[in-house]
Amino acid sequence: MQGKTVLVTGGAKRVGAAICRRLHAAGANVVIHYRSSAYEAFALRAELNGLRENSAFCAQADLLDPDALRAMVTEGIQFCGRLDALVNNASSFYATTLEGINAAQWNDLTGTNLKAPLLLAQAAAAELRRRHGAIVNIVDIHAERPMHGHLLYSVAKAGLTALTRGLAQELAPQVRVNAVAPGVIIWPEGEAWSDEEARRKIVAHTLLKREGEPDDIARTVQFLIADAPYITGQIIAVDGGRSINI
Repeated sequence: MQGKTVLVTGGAKRVGAAICRRLHAAGANVVIHYRSSAYEAFALRAELNGLRENSAFCAQADLLDPDALRAMVTEGIQFCGRLDALVNNASSFYATTLEGINAAQWNDLTGTNLKAPLLLAQAAAAELRRRHGAIVNIVDIHAERPMHGHLLYSVAKAGLTALTRGLAQELAPQVRVNAVAPGVIIWPEGEAWSDEEARRKIVAHTLLKREGEPDDIARTVQFLIADAPYITGQIIAVDGGRSINI
């Protein structure tokens, strides 16, 4: 990772911040994308630049704005003169029922989880080909086993899974494209996920009988970018075995 530059969407907090920290520790320069988490993004930038000067950069963009996405890729390339990898981590997540789905929810959930990764890959394709780079998408184990009450989110992540494999074909042989499918890593924000008994039941379905850590995802992302030269078009579940035991 030494001297390489990686753009991480949603990199300011939670799993995205763990990815930024691990790639940075491995020697990479990181472009930390954020939408509204400016405080967290700039705090992380200060932390990483304190460890290695001029090694972290913040880029604000609304994932639903195509022009902003293209501009962010350009900024990322200008930051260190290159872009070697793209990590599509940012995601909207909330419940939607079949009866209640509306156009705004469709645009948001498919826009952040599917359309934005496509447009970012499109904008970065020429540079990634030049650098023989990589794309890692963060999908979800519920892309293949839909989550009840979260119809649109599950559909959007299923689309991102298909996009991962399609981009692997389109960008071969220069660029490798893979995905990580997390299980129980960090509980979603919101009151609906605060019930301890409900959490306990979900964890009980993991074969390892415990929650994962954000760094479990970050380590897998690093592996796919830096240590997997013959892996492309694959989805790696990092879920403690939950996806085969639901």
